[in-house]
Amino acid sequence: MSDPIRVVGVVASLRQGSYNRLLMRAAQEELPPDMRLEQAVIADIPFYDGDVEAAGLPAPVERFKAQIRAADALLIATPEYNYAIPGLLKNALDWASRPSGQSALTGKAMAVIGASTGVLGTARAQMQLRQLALGLDVQIANRPEVLLGQAASKFDEQGRLIDENARKLLRALLLTLRTLALRLRG
Repeated sequence: MSDPIRVVGVVASLRQGSYNRLLMRAAQEELPPDMRLEQAVIADIPFYDGDVEAAGLPAPVERFKAQIRAADALLIATPEYNYAIPGLLKNALDWASRPSGQSALTGKAMAVIGASTGVLGTARAQMQLRQLALGLDVQIANRPEVLLGQAASKFDEQGRLIDENARKLLRALLLTLRTLALRLRG
């Protein structure tokens, strides 16, 4: 068997009980046997500042970039704030792409999932993240889309995803991400 496909999981919500954190946990449960998911912490990454960058990358940024470099793919679980991705996520991706010419993201595979209490299930945030992928030079696993709307009804009291259709979509997206990561690995 070849090396496992290493995936960095990024939850773009600070709240411990967030639906996106629960959705990432469900993704962990649905991983194909040859994939490994390691969660990244982005809460301690400082705001991007060119002066700070010029003085040397902060330790949380170095850690995040090292995780990405060691991985084959990223799996991002994002909420939607005001029709967009959270600033926390945009900031982390900005740092990961810096300094110019030294992006840890270039050529990586990426999949996006999201959960919200609204009907659209982070559709606009995911669209924005797909647009950002162009500038980040990452390859997106486009289908199927995992847009978990009305999330409060999709998890039980223990935080387990009970929506079987959502689990089916997660499994299919992870297989798409696996295929893309293997293709990019060469």
